[in-house]
Amino acid sequence: MLTITNVSLQFAGDLLYKNVDLIFQRGHCYGIIGANGAGKSTLLRIISGELQASTGTVSITKEDRMSVLEQNHFKYDEHPVLETVIMGNPKLYEIMQEKDALYAKADFSDADGERAAVLEGEFAEMNGWDAETEAAQLLNGLGVATDLHQSLMGSLDGRLKVKVLLAQALFGRPSIILLDEPTNGLDVESTEWLEEFLIDCDAIVIVVSHDRHFLNAVCTNIVDVDHQTCKMYSGNYDFWYESSQLFQQLLRNQNKKRDEKIRDLQEFIRRFSANKSKSKQATSRKKILDSIQVEDMPASSRKSPYVGFEPEREAGKDILFVEGLSKTVDGVKVLDNVTFTVNKGDKIAFVGENEAGASTLFQILTGELEPDAGSFRWGVTITHSYFPKDNTAYFEGYEGSLIEWLRQYSIDQTETYLRGFLGRMLFSGDEVYKPAKVLSGGEKVRCMLSRMMMSKGNALILDQPTDHLDLESITALSSGLVAYPGNLFFASHDHQFIDEVANRVIEIPVGGNGCLDRVGTFEEFLAWKRGR
Repeated sequence: MLTITNVSLQFAGDLLYKNVDLIFQRGHCYGIIGANGAGKSTLLRIISGELQASTGTVSITKEDRMSVLEQNHFKYDEHPVLETVIMGNPKLYEIMQEKDALYAKADFSDADGERAAVLEGEFAEMNGWDAETEAAQLLNGLGVATDLHQSLMGSLDGRLKVKVLLAQALFGRPSIILLDEPTNGLDVESTEWLEEFLIDCDAIVIVVSHDRHFLNAVCTNIVDVDHQTCKMYSGNYDFWYESSQLFQQLLRNQNKKRDEKIRDLQEFIRRFSANKSKSKQATSRKKILDSIQVEDMPASSRKSPYVGFEPEREAGKDILFVEGLSKTVDGVKVLDNVTFTVNKGDKIAFVGENEAGASTLFQILTGELEPDAGSFRWGVTITHSYFPKDNTAYFEGYEGSLIEWLRQYSIDQTETYLRGFLGRMLFSGDEVYKPAKVLSGGEKVRCMLSRMMMSKGNALILDQPTDHLDLESITALSSGLVAYPGNLFFASHDHQFIDEVANRVIEIPVGGNGCLDRVGTFEEFLAWKRGR
């Protein structure tokens, strides 16, 4: 068991938490959610002991071992991959190092023999003889090939390093596992493997993630960081979000009788607890949901932005024709003979490991790059609007305020009109006058979305639009794009976002020829791909 008692934290002169009391139990997975800057990762640092709280204590039982997903991707560059994973259990690794050093001594003494015997006993008790096998299984499950296991960490690319560090955090059956954005950089197969691992895991798992699909798959509880406190609720993210929205709606309607509110909430709990997507989770999750009382329902005070795209005119029959596009970037061929035709109403997700290919395709379609070979043609009625992966050029060096920044892209120059757009994106009062160049990553994304909404294009191109957004903003963006009547082209890592928005999926293989193209949801695409 892990217990947080009366924890408060003053951070940079501001009170981040006050009087936080939480209990975490084995066999449960806890998702920490909250707005950007609310202190989700900071809470993990307090739990791990990396950061000292202003008041209160974090307590774990003496026999428990805590493991934390390492955020420094260069820390182990001089170590082999397999050894790096085993270092996830420091005590076992120390025993292995001391044991090897003793056996390597030229003048091995009787005292050395006695010490070696003690170490061998401890080594066996910690399943040391299975350590390399377990580490290899974790690496293979996460998609790190066997021929890389003896390679130095410094020789791996960023994505592979993330997988190795994740394997390190899971190694040796820790009783408490802290994971900060564990799915960042993971491919679909690796994410699915991690989900199954955590579902079957008997440890206390505490995770910060913006991946709603992942939170829904693994979480038994949600910890909501909001307004200087942290509250724990039963259920996964969707249950938390939908019940929070319902609860707020019922609270606002003061004409309803209390009994009616209670009946509505109980019916919601009953319907939700009967809807399970993973059989392995069904029994334990149902017990948790069945135990929920009306007074346990969340009542978050956070606000969601409003995202709505309205095209100025309806698109004609011809949308986009792409024929044999090829492009080499920095000596790497990222597009090779890519051909597809877009139909009216298509909302296409570009998925897979070839992120550079998708970004390059978008830059070609918007005229920022020229292809090496092939051609494309937009329909004559199409007006497209582009959300780039890197928005630095839009803000770097700009000296004006936020409202002045948005005015550059607006036909209507009145402050009332501009404030309306910014208000939808949760910029209110004097916030509209702060310098655009000091905005956070999430604030810049919301500004770029405001700019796109103003453009009224009937074809939207979005490259990783969910990066830097909190969960409420991602949900709002998803709803806005589902309702959008025009054509959509987007790339994203967010499994649930793709599955909600796309009605067609295209994968541009790494180093491959052409593309994989399938009409349907992302889940249908993955099932089709597995069966090929």
